[in-house]
Amino acid sequence: MEKKENNRKLRVCVATCNRADYSKLAPIMFGIKMEPEFFELDVVVLGSHLIDDYGNTYRMIEQDDFDINTRLHTIVRGEDEAAMVESVGLALVKLPDVLNRLKPDIMIVHGDRFDALALATSAALMNIRILHIEGGEVSGTIDDSIRHAITKLAHYHVCCTRSAEQHLISMCEDHDRILLAGCPSYDKLLSAKNKDYMSIIRMWLGDDVKPKDYIVALQHPVTTDIKHSIKMFELTLDALISFNKRTLVLFPNIDAGSKEMVRVMRKKGIEHHPNFRAVKHVPFDQFIQLVAHAGCMIGNSSCGVREVGAFGTPVINLGTRQIGRETGENVLHVRDADTQDKILQALHLQFGKQYPCSKIYGDGNAVPRILKFLKSIDLQEPLQKKFCFPPVKDNISQDIDHILETLSALAVDLGGTNLRVAIVSMKGEIVKKYTQFNPKTYEERINLILQMCVEAAAEAVKLNCRILGVGISTGGRVNPREGIVLHSTKLIHEWNSVDLRSPLSDTLHLPVWVDNDGNCAALAERKFGQGKGLENFVTLITGTGIGGGIIHQHELIHGSSFCAAELGHIVVSLDGPDCSCGSHGCIEAYASGMALQREAKKLHDEDQLLVEGMSVPKDEAVGALHLIQAAKLGNAKAQSILRTAGTALGLGVVNILHTMNPSLVILSGVLASHYIHTVKDVIRQQALSSVQDVDVVVSDLVEPALLGAASMVLDYTTRRIY
Repeated sequence: MEKKENNRKLRVCVATCNRADYSKLAPIMFGIKMEPEFFELDVVVLGSHLIDDYGNTYRMIEQDDFDINTRLHTIVRGEDEAAMVESVGLALVKLPDVLNRLKPDIMIVHGDRFDALALATSAALMNIRILHIEGGEVSGTIDDSIRHAITKLAHYHVCCTRSAEQHLISMCEDHDRILLAGCPSYDKLLSAKNKDYMSIIRMWLGDDVKPKDYIVALQHPVTTDIKHSIKMFELTLDALISFNKRTLVLFPNIDAGSKEMVRVMRKKGIEHHPNFRAVKHVPFDQFIQLVAHAGCMIGNSSCGVREVGAFGTPVINLGTRQIGRETGENVLHVRDADTQDKILQALHLQFGKQYPCSKIYGDGNAVPRILKFLKSIDLQEPLQKKFCFPPVKDNISQDIDHILETLSALAVDLGGTNLRVAIVSMKGEIVKKYTQFNPKTYEERINLILQMCVEAAAEAVKLNCRILGVGISTGGRVNPREGIVLHSTKLIHEWNSVDLRSPLSDTLHLPVWVDNDGNCAALAERKFGQGKGLENFVTLITGTGIGGGIIHQHELIHGSSFCAAELGHIVVSLDGPDCSCGSHGCIEAYASGMALQREAKKLHDEDQLLVEGMSVPKDEAVGALHLIQAAKLGNAKAQSILRTAGTALGLGVVNILHTMNPSLVILSGVLASHYIHTVKDVIRQQALSSVQDVDVVVSDLVEPALLGAASMVLDYTTRRIY
């Protein structure tokens, strides 16, 4: 992005009111400071930053080496409804002089606090452009009303989730002035977990505390129901005392009711209790480490439902203050927290668990998007806002890269020979694919998977793709609930009892799904292929081995021990050839690529494989493709072997029709087209008349394993986000 034609820097005023909004604004401020050729930064500090009872948190801004241009004492003490109103009025009285002196081109305002409403009102009335961070979100208290009021005053919007973007559009905001960037705090969060954390835990909780064995509690008053929120805080403290774990309790914010909550803490002796550490403020960098390694976080802070999801830390969200927020699966809601027993039960359910990392609120690349957005602002455009009436059309796609990114998944396919990683879009388009030989050892393989996924995730940002999660397709028996490969095929060595979810989730900060290749092929057909919209169908993969997947009532069948759909091991002959599973007469022993290779080698050793027009180079191994080529060129013995293989597969399909009675059977893989006609002949000859009309087709998907791996991500995350 080039500088403006007049070469004038954009003068940006960032106003911060409290410790929470500074954690979101600081990454933007650092980004602005790093580009002095484009921007001039003015910092205004007001609100609870300047109050000793709330930690004098303006000091952390100074420690971050920012020059504070103006300090405004705007808080009227009292911590009740009237004090909040008076604080807004005091800020409105003081801000005009500051804005007249600074003359910013644009003011950046964050969130939904009453101080932010005063900032937005002042800037709007003084014809200063406003960029609002985190508009469009829904929580559940008076904050919603304040947030949406600021949205109507703001000229530009940076939102964190696609739902928030949809809300802004529904509120008639101009599409071209909305940026879906993600939360700026995630830019720091996603690089934080692996840093040294033990010294931080010891400093705040004591030398004897271990990771995952303590609780972080942060609860604020609900200004629309102060009496109930104080009672709920009292019940929370009682439950924490009974639970008997070391707990870091942060003081509440400055909203009405906070003074009464502090009285409850002191009445119960929390500041002197051996299991509790009560503090007014923890620096954000250290707070990140504390929640990342906590056994649980409890309270009603937006931090619990937003930032903590990046680490998969269990969260207990109490009451209605965050009831409308999008959350990851790590959040357990206790909406009616009206008894100590309910809260205590929630602690027993959540404490010590580890959930997949969630990136609902950001992917770690928000600040570059915001800076690009700021550079695109044309100060020559009319200042008057335009509202888009009527509400937005169904298709809201914008042809501007900083407004719309392609929702995508990282798909991983672990085959016997190759390891492949792909970026797959919501429509099933493979945006980019990476292929490497699959290493022979566990250590080399897991390191290569991590390396390829990290590279693909970085490339996705350049390709304008928003990665929602990682899906892995692998051979063998898989426990998809835990993301563990239980038993592998013989083609993939050192691959038993392997936890794939944890290392990938910890490295990429993304949710991870794992399933076997047969199930993934069925999922691919359900989302992108010929199984789309069907209630019941079966997929058979014909490749190196024979696998499959069963869709029943629109859902994938895994079985009681994750062994369903091992269709390659249906026995079709009592005295057939040996199978790799230890039995004999299985479909795989006849119709797999390995079985055809075995028969091809026999013919070749007997000089009965090659016919006129064929040759096999000395350095090339004889395989299934040579057998197929010989059959096409008229080799009768090769034709007979293929016919026998197709018949075995056909008998297996007949068994499937008689057992499952699906509405469709899909043959997938490199050998499917060579078997289809024989399979249909066997069905006509052997199947009951009631199932002979079931259609058997060849898949038209080129990459079923990758598409199936991607579908696990795309189906789950979009269902949860929207």
